[in-house]
Amino acid sequence: QGPDGGVTASKYCMIGGFDAVANVIAGQLTGVPVIGTHAHSFVMSFESLDEVKDLKVQMKGSKEMKILLKLVLIYRNQTGWKDTNDGELAAFVAYGVAHPDSFLCLIDTYNTIESGVKNFMLVALALNDCGYISRGVRLDSGDLAGLSIQCHEEFEKVAEKFNRPWLKDCDVVASNDINENTLNELNDKGHGITSFGIGTNLVTCQAQPALGCVFKLVELNGKPRIKLSNEIIKVLIPGQKRAFRLFNKDGAPQLDLMIRKDEAPPKSGHEVKYCDPFKKNSTMTVNPSRVEEILQTVWNGSDAAEVPNLNQARETCIKGIKSLDSGLVRRDNPSCYEVCVSEMLQGDLHRLWESHRGQK
Repeated sequence: QGPDGGVTASKYCMIGGFDAVANVIAGQLTGVPVIGTHAHSFVMSFESLDEVKDLKVQMKGSKEMKILLKLVLIYRNQTGWKDTNDGELAAFVAYGVAHPDSFLCLIDTYNTIESGVKNFMLVALALNDCGYISRGVRLDSGDLAGLSIQCHEEFEKVAEKFNRPWLKDCDVVASNDINENTLNELNDKGHGITSFGIGTNLVTCQAQPALGCVFKLVELNGKPRIKLSNEIIKVLIPGQKRAFRLFNKDGAPQLDLMIRKDEAPPKSGHEVKYCDPFKKNSTMTVNPSRVEEILQTVWNGSDAAEVPNLNQARETCIKGIKSLDSGLVRRDNPSCYEVCVSEMLQGDLHRLWESHRGQK
């Protein structure tokens, strides 16, 4: 949101695990990888092959120039695909001349299978004669699962006919208001999509458009403070704290543990006691193989901590997600991750709770 919302979204989606963005200014400002393809309007702006009859592409590794359309028309005659849309083919020729090393076409402007994918392959074959390997196609409408499978079938046929095995590895990118439900449905159905372009539902967070944040006071002038509520989730855990993540022998996070600021921290290879903050007599033990302090001071009024760069933040985020137990990230009925407290902190909570409960 805001005037730089597009750039902010591009930056943080990369941290969260996306591979690239289509926002060119974000790439310029932050250095994130930029990939993408053309728009439907680009295809629609061409009407005739005459518009591209003189466009030349440089042979890879040499200074020789070739008129790309001449090569394209040779393959059009050999395949017999003379009924594909001329305007679309012209657009693909122009785009191929401009981006021979990253040729990826949007193929659903007119007819995805009968025109779009065929026109893509005509230009891709011609570009290959000039030394280039094309990237693939993008689908932006229709039955994405079925069309993606059909595209791969077409790639297979032409790869065999013209002995171009690289065609079998061409990407099929899908876009069109994709969200989590769409991804799950596609996976359940089966598809040939190799990459997803996700924009609207990622940036606007339609499934959860607001994140509720409330300031809570837990300590003042060195004295812990507590807020009580009929809703247990709104009862505060008082006092300054330190927070640690405890890992098991497989390197997966077991639980997060909060302790008082003046307590001795947990140690790897040693027994650690932990409790449910709101349940008395709930003490359990664990012997972590690794302990990591996860609450760090970023700013204390004067000094600022060193902030990781985008790539470092991305690596930390992806590594953290991959380390999670599969039960925590499964689609249906995921497990709850435990956040616990030390015995001392639990004691502080319940003493304050009892002392304030009867006050008016």
